[in-house]
Amino acid sequence: MAETQRVTAPGRKKWGVPQRVVTEESKPSAHPHERDVQRNLVVPFRGHVTGGMRMGKKVVVMGVVDSCPDRFYVALTCGCGTSREPPPDVALELCVRFRDRQVLRRACVSGSWGDAETAVPFFPFIKALPFKIEIHCEHSRFRVLVDGQQLFDFSHRLTSLSDIDTLWVKGSISLTKLA
Repeated sequence: MAETQRVTAPGRKKWGVPQRVVTEESKPSAHPHERDVQRNLVVPFRGHVTGGMRMGKKVVVMGVVDSCPDRFYVALTCGCGTSREPPPDVALELCVRFRDRQVLRRACVSGSWGDAETAVPFFPFIKALPFKIEIHCEHSRFRVLVDGQQLFDFSHRLTSLSDIDTLWVKGSISLTKLA
């Protein structure tokens, strides 16, 4: 899936969110409740983090990398923004780029994006294979694990953790479970 962001104001980016069409033929046959859950996991995904973040809470994203991936994003934001514009506060944006095997992360505070951090001990994502990302909220940082292995720590840039209430996922993956 091609990246569809556009730069608008200095340091802000528009998030064009392409939509995947779900047809009756593409839906797996399952009980009605299971179909509803599967329909809710369509990428791009934007959903509410109940109660916001707090120390000790974790967000889990499970999925499968596309067979010809470009990149994907996972972001924790304060508010949902719009389909074209992220909110002015993004606590953590994680961007996985396959071409150069990088895992970038950064934050946006009051509409201003900070520098991206790039150092990771390994690149854990493999095309067409499943993964599990865990984002643990700790006192002064997010600790991110992939498939049970610590990938990086990211210091909090926003002080009000309970305002972090939205999860965004977009890009070259399919979601299988969120928790």
